[in-house]
Amino acid sequence: MSTRTIRQLVPAFEVTEGAGVTVHRSIGTPALKNLDPFLMLDHFGSDDPDEYIAGFPEHPHRGFITFTYMLDGHMEHRDSMGNRGDLKAGGAQWMKAASGVIHSEMPQQTDGLMRGFQLWINLPARDKLSEPAYQEFSAAAIPEVARDGARVRVLAGEFGGTRGVIDDPATDVLYLDVALAAGASFSLPLDDTRNGFVYVFEGSARLGGETLARHTLAVLGKGDQVEIEAGEAGSRFILVAGRPLGEPVVQYGPFVMNTREEIEQAFADYRDGRLVRARAAMTGH
Repeated sequence: MSTRTIRQLVPAFEVTEGAGVTVHRSIGTPALKNLDPFLMLDHFGSDDPDEYIAGFPEHPHRGFITFTYMLDGHMEHRDSMGNRGDLKAGGAQWMKAASGVIHSEMPQQTDGLMRGFQLWINLPARDKLSEPAYQEFSAAAIPEVARDGARVRVLAGEFGGTRGVIDDPATDVLYLDVALAAGASFSLPLDDTRNGFVYVFEGSARLGGETLARHTLAVLGKGDQVEIEAGEAGSRFILVAGRPLGEPVVQYGPFVMNTREEIEQAFADYRDGRLVRARAAMTGH
């Protein structure tokens, strides 16, 4: 087996989203516009309520999936289809906006740490105008695998014979939250038919002979095995992979389609009140 190396290192940089929330963005930047099928990765985190209390008021989406993972804190989701989600620490939410959703994500706390990730996953052309869907799972529903100094939360895909709770059928997404004790190592068979990345958010790690510092994303290169070793202070990172779609990506703000004309149609639909066409089916626990 050959170990997957690092194709590109992408330091995250700060951007302002929502009503003034500061996030660290790595995918969806000039350094890494996208990583098919992934369109954006935001890492938000602060213990200062002035930096997160305004949250993410109502905004539209069309043509892709949002995958939100809360590490700490409490966020309420409401959308135009009548869904109301209650995302607490350790919980995850998968929302297929598809033909159109207008939603808000608002903090339900006035102090303490608010921390998590939002990943945007592209939809194939055939599904961009399909009916929306919504999955939400509490921390207790997400399985964990413990082995040799590693604790792995399996949000999507499979690890060690354990399947995650969230299913993303179009791109076969793998999403792991891995915590390693100091000096511990982690390995996973992962062939390069799936694009993948590692994002370190606590401590440091070594991958492919290079050290990954906090707030650094490593795009995985060719190979069929991922091997990561924690630094002296341990490490915590997400490892995400998905099957590329190989389709044109035309993105403008909250709309991601295949052509400029489809983007223009999305804006017209939003302006004229036609963006929301169907109610999302909600699953989870």
